[in-house]
Order: sequence, then structure tokens, then C-alpha cells
Amino acid sequence: MKTIDELLAAGVSGKRVFVRADLNVPLDSGTITDDGRIRAVLPTVKALADAGAKVVVASHLGRPKGAPDPAFSLAPAASRLGELLGSAVAFAADTVGPSAQDTVAGLSDGHVAVLENLRFNPGETSKDDAERGAFADRLAALADVYVGDGFGAVHRKHASVYDLPARLPHYAGHLIATEVGVLKQLTEDVKRPYVVALGGAKVSDKLAVIDQLLGKADRLLIGGGMAYTFLKAKGYEVGISLLQEDQIPAVTEYMERAEKLGVELVLPVDVLVSREFPDLKTKAPADYDVVDADKIPADQEGLDIGPKTRELYASKLADAATVFWNGPMGVFEHPDYAGGTRAVAQALVDSDGFTVVGGGDSAAAVRTLGFDENAFGHISTGGGASLEYLEGKTLPGLAALED
Repeated sequence: MKTIDELLAAGVSGKRVFVRADLNVPLDSGTITDDGRIRAVLPTVKALADAGAKVVVASHLGRPKGAPDPAFSLAPAASRLGELLGSAVAFAADTVGPSAQDTVAGLSDGHVAVLENLRFNPGETSKDDAERGAFADRLAALADVYVGDGFGAVHRKHASVYDLPARLPHYAGHLIATEVGVLKQLTEDVKRPYVVALGGAKVSDKLAVIDQLLGKADRLLIGGGMAYTFLKAKGYEVGISLLQEDQIPAVTEYMERAEKLGVELVLPVDVLVSREFPDLKTKAPADYDVVDADKIPADQEGLDIGPKTRELYASKLADAATVFWNGPMGVFEHPDYAGGTRAVAQALVDSDGFTVVGGGDSAAAVRTLGFDENAFGHISTGGGASLEYLEGKTLPGLAALED
């Protein structure tokens, strides 16, 4: 795929450049609580603006129902982008209507505009090729060139991600070029030992990537809510912990395969348990106990990996040459259950290997827990996209950028 460096070398002054970004930031009553995704697209937007392009930034936010919804407006993201750029950013109140057309027409060279949430138009996410194509046609009328830089959306076959690049000269932005380069380091000629730490709530979300990694990784460390399905598969009582019983046969098969392949699959040896889920709003002190992983009381729920498991996982990460981590080890949003996630993050910081934080909740946890992002080899902006790439899937948004 051609990159933005080639576009800049050819010259973009006066050209309308459509940048498909990922500004899908978390909001609390209209206030951005984590601007990581906005900062991630800054190098691309700034490079284009500095080169004299008229930059048209577009993104989705949340899951509106194909119609305008003030709760999902990109106005706060546009405002924050302007703050980070240090210059005013124009904001269009629609996606392809009169406001978008007038806003783009009014751009001067080197200036930036943000369109309203693309998902306010049903054509963006439609499964009907014609409807998506019609929306892509209207977006294409706003630009001369397309730059894909919304890595968090490249696994979606959406109009602005998949159909629009076919209608304009297209290039990969700095972020997508970086993300793809990192993922290649995790799949091609990997430096070993290669250790993968997987957490998060549902084991079903990770089965496909586990299937692929069993042939590539040297060790798999399992934590988070998904760990309890593995523990149940070993015959342990897991109480009222998060459990996907229908996935036990698959999990059992993967554990057997790991043993045959010589892949070390490591499960928690102790966990923090409680009779009730913590209050994540007030973060009031939780009432919990630490028990061995095979001694979870029937009326209690596992909410984090325990201190012995934290030490174990840190030791399993210590000699890694390559690490991929996706998914928290517990309910990190509450301070009493953040210790496991913190321990894994710290182990990556202490590692001399190439460390990748695989987006989503893992990236949010790193920032929430106060870690220096520069202490990691790479923090991905797209958890779902990263996982699907590692699963070996073709990602529509990347395929669309190929020549």
C-alpha cells in the first residue's frame, strides 16, 4: 500500500484530503475521558495541514442508530483536536449535507475541518453494497484524495473505510502504517521467547486468536473474566464468576493442543473473590478475599488475579523477546481489583523485549493506571482490529488501501 509519505512527496497544497480517523473516544456527559485516539491521528493531520492541504477529518463515535443523536456528536473531539493542533478546527454539523459542503468549501490551505459522526448516516454501516456505495459517492465529492488512518475501524466493511478508498487516490496514514508494521513483527519472523497475555471478559472473543497463537507463541498467559472458563474446564469450582459454559469444550481442546505443541498455557493460581461486584462509580472500598484458584467459594465471584499469580505472570514475561498483551486481568476500573492488570503492565515496562499493548481496554488501563505510554514498544489504537489481524483475517480497511 502507498503511504502518506509518498503523497506528501508528490505535493498536497490546495488539495482536499479526506482523513478517515478513529476519534471514537470515551465521553462522560460530553467530556472526553481519554484522548489517546485523537492524539494518535495528530501526526497525519498535522503533516497534511503543514503541507498546505485542506484536511477533512471524518470518524464514527459510538453506536448511534443511523440518525443524528447529540449524545454521540463528534463536536467534543473536534474541539480537542483543535487544542492539540494549536489552531482552530471547523466543525460540520452533518456528514455530507449542506453544512459539510459549506464547511469544506470554506477551508483555506493548511486548515482542518471535522465532519459530524459518520454513523449518523445509515449508509455508513449498511450491509447493502448499493446504499454504502451511494454514501461513499457523496463523501468522495468532498475530497480529492483519501488517507486511511482509523486503524480501530479497519476491520469494518463500512462506507468510509472500505468503499470510499476505491473512489479516490488512496494512501495509508502514519498511524495505520505504524500499526501494520507492528503487527507484522508479531506474525512474521518473531523474536523469541514470544509471550502472549490475554484477558478481558469473554473467552469467546479470544478463541480465534488463541487458535492462531497456539502455533506461534511460546507461552500464553490467561487472565480476566475469560480465565474462569479455563478453570472450570479443569474441573474447578468457579462460584458465580463470569463463565461461558458453552465454550468449555473448545477451551479443553485448546489446553490439550497447547500441551501437545509444547506451548506453555498458564492459568491463575490464586484470585481475588467477593460476593458482590464493586461499585465502579463511587469506587467504594471492596470486601474481598484471596483464595487459591481451585478453592473459589460457590457464592463468590473472581474479580482479579491474586498476588501469587501476579508474581508468576511477571516471571513468565521477564525473559520475553516479544510480548503481545490484550485484555485486563481483572476489574481494573476499581482500585481494589486493578493490581493484576497493573502487575502485567509493569512487567511489560520492565521487559527488555518488544512489547505491544493490544488496544481496547488494555490501552485504556495503561493510561488509567498512570503508566508512561512511551515505556511500551507500542500501544495499539484498535483492539478488535489487532485481534482479527492476528487471527489471520483479511481486514476490509487494509485491503481497500492496497493498490
